[in-house]
Amino acid sequence: MLKHFVIAACIALPLAAVAQDKTAAPEKMTAQQGKMATCNKDAGAKDLKGDARKKFMSECLSAKKTSQQDKMTTCNKQAGEKKMAGDARKKFMSECLSA
Repeated sequence: MLKHFVIAACIALPLAAVAQDKTAAPEKMTAQQGKMATCNKDAGAKDLKGDARKKFMSECLSAKKTSQQDKMTTCNKQAGEKKMAGDARKKFMSECLSA
């Protein structure tokens, strides 16, 4: 029971901090806040609820990123900022990830 409370607190506190400053630009977020936002977005995309969401968030937040994952995050952010889509986005991502 205490474990669930700790996990919920670990999830809720950073979310509350991010929610307080909705105007904060992503580049002003700490690495942990960025990771929290990414994990939260992924959990939402998978439509996870309750214990399944808590478990996913816990695993996602504790996972260590590889340099390839860091590169993917950076390239994806750049493509999003340039509002790229379709083949242009695929080409950009391919070139960015191979650089």
